[in-house]
Amino acid sequence: VDTLLKKEFDQYREAGEPHPLMVENGIDAIPFPHDDLDRWRSNFKGVAHLDAEKNLEFFGAVDDLWIDNQSGEIIVVDYKATSKNGEVTLDADWQISYKRQMEFYQWLLRRNGLTVSDTGYFVYCNGARDRDRFDAQLDFSIKVIPYTGSDNWVDATIDDAFATLNGQEIPESLSDCEFCHYILDVSKVAQTNRDAN
Repeated sequence: VDTLLKKEFDQYREAGEPHPLMVENGIDAIPFPHDDLDRWRSNFKGVAHLDAEKNLEFFGAVDDLWIDNQSGEIIVVDYKATSKNGEVTLDADWQISYKRQMEFYQWLLRRNGLTVSDTGYFVYCNGARDRDRFDAQLDFSIKVIPYTGSDNWVDATIDDAFATLNGQEIPESLSDCEFCHYILDVSKVAQTNRDAN
């Protein structure tokens, strides 16, 4: 779905015209043409920022960028695909990760000198489940969901992570941390194997 959406929006980008989804949703913008867009979309390159003081590089691969026709601000766009009954939203607790991802992309683009809107959009594609047959074809409804966020948390989070990485104390595990439970279980198995030998 992501690949096809990119191809579709790229056709309008080349023409310098708004995609019909933008028009239908009252978004006065066009797909943003930029020489680095292919790199910024690449999973192993993405939009990158090197914090020279900490010697840490951060990057993330955006799905798309639009440009607001009035303000000239860059709009971060993230494509999502699912198949669920009912309307797609951003209301589930776990979807905070989607919102943080978008805010991080905004932060990265700002570190690359772009003027970025606080409002981004999720182009959310929901595969229809109510068809009688598959017939090697999927039908999707598409909802464009605006999200206004803030990247104010990013710098402090990086500072905290950097301090933890360079600290002498291992932070305590949280009781609901799945990764912590995994590491603990692996340690127990390793200890059992050492004891058996």
